[in-house]
Amino acid sequence: MNKKDIAHIRKQFKVDNDLLKISDIFNVYIMKESSDIYHHQSQPFEMLDQDQQELFMNNFKKLLAGQLDEKLFELKFQREAQNNSQLILHQGLLSADVDGWKEQMLQIVGKMLALRQYEKDIVVTFIRGEYFKPMKRRNQEAEESERDTVYSHPFILCSINNTQEPKKELLFDYVEKEFKYHFVLDPIINLNTPLSGFLFPCFTDNTADVNHILYSAGKVHEPDHQFIEDVLNGEETMTAKDDKIVFEEIIKNVTGDQLSTSTLSNVYEEINRMIEENEEEEPPKLDARDVERVLKMSGLEEINSEKIESAYQKIIDDDKYEIKASSILPKYTSKSIKISTKAANISISPQDLSYVKQILFNGKRYLMIEVEEDTVIEGFTMIPEALSGDSNKQ
Repeated sequence: MNKKDIAHIRKQFKVDNDLLKISDIFNVYIMKESSDIYHHQSQPFEMLDQDQQELFMNNFKKLLAGQLDEKLFELKFQREAQNNSQLILHQGLLSADVDGWKEQMLQIVGKMLALRQYEKDIVVTFIRGEYFKPMKRRNQEAEESERDTVYSHPFILCSINNTQEPKKELLFDYVEKEFKYHFVLDPIINLNTPLSGFLFPCFTDNTADVNHILYSAGKVHEPDHQFIEDVLNGEETMTAKDDKIVFEEIIKNVTGDQLSTSTLSNVYEEINRMIEENEEEEPPKLDARDVERVLKMSGLEEINSEKIESAYQKIIDDDKYEIKASSILPKYTSKSIKISTKAANISISPQDLSYVKQILFNGKRYLMIEVEEDTVIEGFTMIPEALSGDSNKQ
C-alpha cells in the first residue's frame, strides 16, 4: 500500500458511510495477572449505538494514522512459518459464519498470549467489513454516478488497546447538600491511543494483496519486532530511521567519516533528483550500485564497487539490501540536517547545506553560513564585521 491508498481507506472510517460497511465487531478482554481471556463478545457493528460506533471509528482512524516506514509498515508474510497467521486471517476473511470468524480471531489472540504477559489489562478488537472504492472519478456530465461502479475489498482490522484505572473523585450532591466520595470499579478502555494493530489484506492497485499485511506500531520508529515475527509471522522490517542510519554508516565506512559540506550537499541533491524523476508510485530504492553512482556523481572519485559491497556486508551483512531514497533525504522525512558544535546546535534544510562551510582562520575553526539578508537575533539586527588576516578553507 502506498500513502494515497492508506489515506483513502482511513478517510472512510466514519459512521453512516456507504463506502465502508462493517459487519461484525469482536472484543476480547485479557487479564494482565494471568494473561487469560476473561471475556469475549461478538455482535453486529450496527447494533452498537451511534456514540459507541463513533468511539471505535476514531480508534480505527488513529490506528491507520502515521507515515509509512515510521509508524505504518507493509509486511510480507514469512513463507515457512508454523500456524501461519496469513492462513488464519485468510480463512477468517472467507468465513461465511460469525462463529468461524471468531474462532480464527481467537487463534490470533492465542498467539499474542503465548508471546508475552501484558502490564495492564488489554482489549483486542477485531472488525470485519467491506471497503468500496469508486473505479473512476466523478463526472458531472455523465449519466452514471461514480458510486455505480466500485471495487469491493473485504478486510479484517485489529486494534489493541490498554485499559486505565478509573478515577477516584469527590462529588457534591446538590439535593442532599453534601460531599460524596465517588469511585467506579469498571476499568476504562483507552481507545484514544492504540497500542498496535493491523489491517489485512493490503490493497495495491485496487486489488487485494493477501501476501502482505499493514502493521501499525504504537509509537513512531518503534515497531514491536516480536509481535511482527511471532504473532503476525511477518518478515523483519526496517524503519525509515533505521534506513537512514544504515546509509550514513555505509557512507562513513567508505569515506572515512569525513565529507565536505559541498560533497554532502551534492549527495542530497542527487538523491532528491532520483525521487523527483521517479515515475513509480513506490519510492525509489538504492542498492549498492546506486549508492556507488550517487557518491561518484557527488564528487567522490576514489569509490569503487568493492568498497561499497564491503561496507554493505560490514554494516548490514547483506550486499543486496535496498535503502528507500525517501528515508535518506531529510526533506522527505520531515526533518532537517543537524549541525552539532560545542557552541551551538543548528538545524538546516538539506537544500541549503551548500551555503555552509567550515573554514580555518588564524589557526581556529569557524562555521561560516552564507546569507542573503540581515541576520536577526532576539529582535536585533547584526552588524556585518569584516574579516582580516589569512584564511584557508578546510
